[in-house]
Amino acid sequence: MNLNQVTIASLNVEKAVVFYKILGLNLIVDALPRYVRFECPDGDSTFSIHNVEELSEENKITLYFEVENLSTTVSELKQKGITFKSEILEQSWLWNEVHLNDPDGHSIIIYHAGKNRKNPPWRLN
Repeated sequence: MNLNQVTIASLNVEKAVVFYKILGLNLIVDALPRYVRFECPDGDSTFSIHNVEELSEENKITLYFEVENLSTTVSELKQKGITFKSEILEQSWLWNEVHLNDPDGHSIIIYHAGKNRKNPPWRLN
């Protein structure tokens, strides 16, 4: 089984498109203002956004995007105007990550974990 896509809700899909393009996702379906779909630059995953009239706090999610070089990515995104909620954090689960929010308040974590993403020392066999 392979994860095909993740879909999130947005109050303003047009604004979300601008944001996720800055993050580096490639727009592959444009049915504005109700729906868009992106392809992640690495791997086979896709990511879509659909328009909603209301978005409650309990319907907001956390998205994780893995990058090879976290420091470079953060620097490049800052130059493009992206604001982060944290500096790079070294987590006890052996990931380095930064936190930010998209225009709708969904939490985004950009991280680098290397081999520890799928194979941490405490992994079950």
